[in-house]
Amino acid sequence: MSPLPHHRKATVAAMALATLAISCGSSSAATAGTVLWTPSTAKGPSSFAAVQCAAGNFGVTKDAAKGNVWRAFQAGGEERCETLSPDLKEGDTFYLGWSSKVDIKDTNSRYVFQLKCSPSTDTANHPIEIDATTGRIRLQEWDTQHVAHPLWTAPVKNNEWHSYALKIRLGRTDGTIDFWFDGVKQTFTTGSGTFKGTTWDGDRNYLKWGAYHPSSGDATNTFTSPIMATTLEAATAGS
Repeated sequence: MSPLPHHRKATVAAMALATLAISCGSSSAATAGTVLWTPSTAKGPSSFAAVQCAAGNFGVTKDAAKGNVWRAFQAGGEERCETLSPDLKEGDTFYLGWSSKVDIKDTNSRYVFQLKCSPSTDTANHPIEIDATTGRIRLQEWDTQHVAHPLWTAPVKNNEWHSYALKIRLGRTDGTIDFWFDGVKQTFTTGSGTFKGTTWDGDRNYLKWGAYHPSSGDATNTFTSPIMATTLEAATAGS
């Protein structure tokens, strides 16, 4: 076979580079992912489907480290100060990412994140939850019999920022959970990086952030706008 003329070589090389650029561009776009839902601090609390909180105790505040963030204040004696959004669909897989700092004034535990299901009775109630108390944060899964399975825990301090990310596949008995804390993939108490179990129950499931569990002391959960996305990179972009 005779060698290609110089101009032909140049044309082939240019086409190869163009193909590579298109390929890399497509790969980057795929890696970046798509944001499926996120609330807007510019829009305010109406970004959420509902706010379950005493009047004036949930809203946007300015943080020196994170800028405009959400602040959920649960006064002592109140049951909760939580936001609700969005509704979920069984079988879906998605990533969630956000950062949070808590300030708890007693020794009781508060749920600071819930994947909640309705009805609450005769179901898992909250198949996935993250709860905090003075000195520690914990991730738990609750099965269809409303039995808790502690999956992970770590020491934390009041008013200390930490980032959280979850990959969730929604299923009544075959759902899965992967978890990142401060950008590092975590290993669960099972010895695996992926937990398989209940991540969906009842007839309606949705997400909640804030502070829940009535206690004598005040509790504050300050958090960045959560992002639901198709990739970990997109979900953690705002954390």
